[in-house]
Amino acid sequence: MNYADLFRVTLPETVLEIAVLLVLVVDLGFLRKAALNVRLAAAAALGVAGCVVSLAAVQLEGVSWLRFGAGGDGALLATGGFTSVAQSGILVLTALTLVLLFDSLFTRHIGEFVAVVLMAAAGGLLIAAAQDLLVIFIGLELLSLGLYILTAFAKSSGKSAEAAMKYYLFGGMSAAFLLFGFSYLYGLTGTTNLALIQYRMTLSGPSPLFYVAWILVVAGLGFKIAVVPFHLWAPDTYEGAPAPAAAFIASVSKVASFALLITLAMNWWLRPGGDLAADGHTLEQLLRGYYRTWPQLAIVLLVASAASMVVGNLAALAQSSVRRLLAYSAIAHVGYILLGLAAHPVFTGQGTAVAFNADSFFPELHTMGAVLFYVLTYALTTVGAFGVVAVVERSTGTDKLDSFLGLHKRNPLLAAVLLVLFLSLAGIPPLVGFWAKFNLFAAVLSLHGGAIPFSLVCLAIAMSAVSLFYYLQVLKRAYVMQPVSESRIEVHPITTLVLLAIAAAVVLVGCFPTLLGARIEGF
Repeated sequence: MNYADLFRVTLPETVLEIAVLLVLVVDLGFLRKAALNVRLAAAAALGVAGCVVSLAAVQLEGVSWLRFGAGGDGALLATGGFTSVAQSGILVLTALTLVLLFDSLFTRHIGEFVAVVLMAAAGGLLIAAAQDLLVIFIGLELLSLGLYILTAFAKSSGKSAEAAMKYYLFGGMSAAFLLFGFSYLYGLTGTTNLALIQYRMTLSGPSPLFYVAWILVVAGLGFKIAVVPFHLWAPDTYEGAPAPAAAFIASVSKVASFALLITLAMNWWLRPGGDLAADGHTLEQLLRGYYRTWPQLAIVLLVASAASMVVGNLAALAQSSVRRLLAYSAIAHVGYILLGLAAHPVFTGQGTAVAFNADSFFPELHTMGAVLFYVLTYALTTVGAFGVVAVVERSTGTDKLDSFLGLHKRNPLLAAVLLVLFLSLAGIPPLVGFWAKFNLFAAVLSLHGGAIPFSLVCLAIAMSAVSLFYYLQVLKRAYVMQPVSESRIEVHPITTLVLLAIAAAVVLVGCFPTLLGARIEGF
């Protein structure tokens, strides 16, 4: 192994770890007796600076693969392409999360909170770049352990402690499932490299044990993205965690997890003309092996997608807490996103109807691009939504629906941001949420004309209409109903600027979706 290459590929993560040390040294060593707002400003500034430098490191990286083993028989980490886009999104969302601290003072241990956020973000970067089962597990555990701590950081809140305990117990169980599934995959193939696992399973054909391993891996990763039936932790965690922690869980965790799922999808089908089309097997033979082998895997993903759309949207209708409403909304959005992954030809076997050549692969990249576009735009919108909820909660002491009564009179800018973000989550044009759904559903239908994909897209559209109802319940209180109190809701100037920037980005990318879409599709 070339350690210079290892350092170069892991430079973004290294920068974040250095920022962690600086935050702790400055906060605990130099500002221990300073005022809380001074410590907060210093820790947040250092954390955001670390994210900016790490983002620059990501942009400087080219497309490369870090090899391991004497023969270079597998990729350990990757840079560039979808990895670069996902890592950039993780760093931007982390920086925005840190800024939300200005309007959500729930602890005096500011330095430790920022440090844990940055370490969890480093785990997210590893997950997005991982090409090996061991690296995936290390990244997931680094991210997950940070999220457990962040959830429990409001020490004076019983809900925070309860949510953290539930999150930890469910997370430990999911890690066991995931590791058990990985061990089966290693035992069946003799490798931990994703592409080599797919290659060897294609040549040998799946055994019953392979399907057991697949189910275990789906269960483990399903917990990370809160897909039905592994979603039970999400409502309590979104409600009980401090607002910045909940925003981090709802955004960074989602981007990292779906980046991993995209990596699995793109590794578990052959790269045209790649090194794996060797050993005397033609590309056509290997492709036919894929399409003959993997159709059964789609059943699990399609069922989970449909269940998440239905359960998430219908459960959100009954919520009186905006945080819990956003949690069930997140479950529904996971269902939409998972539809794009589940409908991929690798999982559905629809590719048997097309010619077996390298060009037939490139349209599939559009599906993965639509998935990544959806994840990034949803995560950005959710961070802004939790920012608004944090401000209202700090002012009123609750996140109930009625706490938003008359918000347009108490703070017109905040109400305008809420309007833009919630309408975007509902998929109203010309906001970015509409284009995210449109691109994803169009990509699915363009690749598959069968009854099942068409029916699921129709279900997704119907559930999107349902989601509009509960989003409008919040907006009705903000714009139509009279406020209980006439006192103005004050917002920190920096928080105001960030929330306005997020709302502006939602509108701008909605009007010009190629600003983000061209960058994603460019890879």
